[in-house]
Amino acid sequence: MKKEKIKALIMLEDGTYFWGYSFTIRGETFGEIVFNTGITGYQEILTDPSYYGQIVTMTYPLIGNYGVNSQDNESRTIQVAGFIVREYQPLYSNWRAEKSLADWLKEHNIIGVTGVDTRALTRHIRNFGAMKGGITTETLNPREFLEKVKESPDYVGRDLIQYVTTDKPYFYDQEGIDFQTNTFKNKAKYKIAVLDCGLKYNQLRLFAEREAECLVFPANTPAKEILNHNPDGIFLSNGPGDPAPLQYIVNTVKELLGKKPLFGICLGHQILGQALGATTYKLKFGHRGINNPVLNLFNKKVEITSQNHGFCVKAEELPKDVLITHINLNDNTLEGIYHPELKAFSVQYHPENAPGPHDSLYLFEAFFQLIEGKDENLYS
Repeated sequence: MKKEKIKALIMLEDGTYFWGYSFTIRGETFGEIVFNTGITGYQEILTDPSYYGQIVTMTYPLIGNYGVNSQDNESRTIQVAGFIVREYQPLYSNWRAEKSLADWLKEHNIIGVTGVDTRALTRHIRNFGAMKGGITTETLNPREFLEKVKESPDYVGRDLIQYVTTDKPYFYDQEGIDFQTNTFKNKAKYKIAVLDCGLKYNQLRLFAEREAECLVFPANTPAKEILNHNPDGIFLSNGPGDPAPLQYIVNTVKELLGKKPLFGICLGHQILGQALGATTYKLKFGHRGINNPVLNLFNKKVEITSQNHGFCVKAEELPKDVLITHINLNDNTLEGIYHPELKAFSVQYHPENAPGPHDSLYLFEAFFQLIEGKDENLYS
């Protein structure tokens, strides 16, 4: 007997809508609809806390063909509000696979929609910008569902960090996560304090591979408490949403600046930029995918980078003693900064390559150079 298809409606805030079929569950969900250009890496994308509150559209048409496994998660759970693909592949094949993408999404009550003209949806977002949207299998009258979408919470202006940060400090080293330990063990070469704004596990893995142990703190941890552990360096993680409302984290970073070397990624970059005096603004449709070209202004090399952000720091508002280190070659927006006196630097993209290229892994070594005071050739 042929399985009945579950009809699904995708609605954008401007009234544009698309039809498809749910390959997971029935229900309704709302969030900012964005797209990602990755051909692979859907499991890492789905578990990236930077996507919390968003409905992700994959531009590559065939998704699900290698299943999912328990090793490639980038956080403790699926973070997206919904998932849209052109053609879901139920027959997966990979020696590491443990279950299908559909079964995994069902376990987490995530609506996944297939049979959608994702090219048309992506082109619409590129032309008119990322905007609120929703998916439903219940309210199939477009006019009625549009009203629900318009009444759903705005993505801009909300503090989403509270939903993705850790509840309490925990320890991480080459042996993995230790939730029972809330201080450094002093067994590794470097001690890194991590401010968790929605970090990805591969950032911790890369620190551990480089002889570092990490103590991960909730995003609302006071600067004094972090410094009481006497770390060698401080890391500001990525995370979801609008950086402007996060003034409590910005104020913490202001207190940390100059006390210890500091490294920020993505949202961490936007927080550092604000702590140094600049403001942020929303990009039209953001930078999302694993093939974004960035120019390193120090060595003039082009890095192909993984990115996922919808906001940017205003470069013209940064103090003169802040060096601009990287720019985006697609639109010339700011991608990296460095304050030599305060020993603080950050990048807007994701050098931890999960998923994505390995071009920017040198930034982790640069952080350790900064800790050791060897910052003459930080970006070479």
